[in-house]
Amino acid sequence: MATIQLFTTNSMRGALGEMVPQFERASGHAVSISYDPAKIMLERIRRGEKADAAMLSLPAITALEKEGRIVPGSRRPVASCGVGVGVLAGAKKPDIGSVDAFKQALLAAKSVAWTQEGVSGMHFSELIERLGIAGAMKAKAVQQPGGLIGELVVAGRAEMAIQQIPELMAVPGIELVGPLPDEVQKTTPSAAGIFADAKEPAAARAFLDFLGTPVAAKVFRACGHEPAVTA
Repeated sequence: MATIQLFTTNSMRGALGEMVPQFERASGHAVSISYDPAKIMLERIRRGEKADAAMLSLPAITALEKEGRIVPGSRRPVASCGVGVGVLAGAKKPDIGSVDAFKQALLAAKSVAWTQEGVSGMHFSELIERLGIAGAMKAKAVQQPGGLIGELVVAGRAEMAIQQIPELMAVPGIELVGPLPDEVQKTTPSAAGIFADAKEPAAARAFLDFLGTPVAAKVFRACGHEPAVTA
């Protein structure tokens, strides 16, 4: 019986909220989770914060492995997800079926929310520059460093939210319009690994094994991820 300390990103909130209780019942172990945008989580780890396992983007886990912070060979793929658009449940859904339609939907929106530090927010900031609408969008931006950006829409502070699809789906009262058009989509693969100085390496390994099961794959898919293992 151990308590596993897990560092992960906000995109995993919905999936872990469902699958961790299943793992805890089956294994007898507990999982204590700390969430943050990947960029902030990496900074925390490099400042010396400790945990048993991390589930972050594949590039982040690969970098931590190269730095000697993640046990070599413990890294494993988990899932992947893309960026999407969310609106308040019941609101009219904008047309985002093409890059031009998506651009027009953004320009027509009264306010748009996205993160400053999250993967999706950084991608969107670059994207609006490419589309030539950065000035117009920044004038109607509603931002915060990380967290579930759809909560700003539910609170009435923004009309539209741009974030990774699992994060949008994790917010009650948000309706997913759909993914960004393929030409401007950013798909992020995630991976997990065990820290070299983990206090509970055996329990952490059991949890990582669980993430690769068909049971976990069903939860990942239901929460907006594409699992690395097919259910």
